[in-house]
Amino acid sequence: MHRFYLSPAEAKARPLTLAGREAHHALRVLRLRRGDEVWVLDGVGHEFRCTVDNFDRDKVQLTIAETKAIPAPPCPITLLQAVPKGKIIESIIQKATELGVARVVPLLTERVVMDVDDKHAARKGEKWQQVAVEAIKQCGTAWLPRVEAPVTPKEFLARAEKFELPIIASLQPGAQHPRQYFEKFQAQHGRKPQSACVWVGPEGDFTAEEVAVITAAGALPITLGKLVLRVETAATYCLSVLNYEVSS
Repeated sequence: MHRFYLSPAEAKARPLTLAGREAHHALRVLRLRRGDEVWVLDGVGHEFRCTVDNFDRDKVQLTIAETKAIPAPPCPITLLQAVPKGKIIESIIQKATELGVARVVPLLTERVVMDVDDKHAARKGEKWQQVAVEAIKQCGTAWLPRVEAPVTPKEFLARAEKFELPIIASLQPGAQHPRQYFEKFQAQHGRKPQSACVWVGPEGDFTAEEVAVITAAGALPITLGKLVLRVETAATYCLSVLNYEVSS
């Protein structure tokens, strides 16, 4: 069944109405007609099974047949991802959405080639947020991750956000298998972590100075094995491990 996205505010209106990009896709691409069934997601845990009731050139009105409330993931995961070259970040956001992250924070590290001002950064954040919207429509998750405007590691650390299990993918000596940190947390607290973040560097990894600053703020270095992974592979690896450990 086809899926569409409405913001939480739009999803409160009755009847539900597709407009703009969503209406264009429904009418011009999928060519939906009265009586067709669709799902609508609001990105904050609600799914609506609907039927097409009426439409004109740029709007589609829907009648709700069923509403489902999906609980939030037990451990919100933040991906702190250094921005790679080209459009690889879009693929990473897609995979991160499929793997259930709550938030993606693009990072402008020393080895990132993109240099943006505040206005450009905001536009990038909006564009990448739309990538996440398309991804939830594809995979069907009821929770839309928030994609922020890119920041430097120091700017993010200055927020002093707290995570029960902060980890960083590292090529430096002394990194441990991620399972060791989960087992240690379980032994200390008698439960799984209720918040986590993972830092993933750019091509060439974080600099030694960046790793020092991030680990000094509490991030635990994890190894991704003996092979050097591409950025997008490293992100998918880390999120797969986190998703398995916090939900199993």
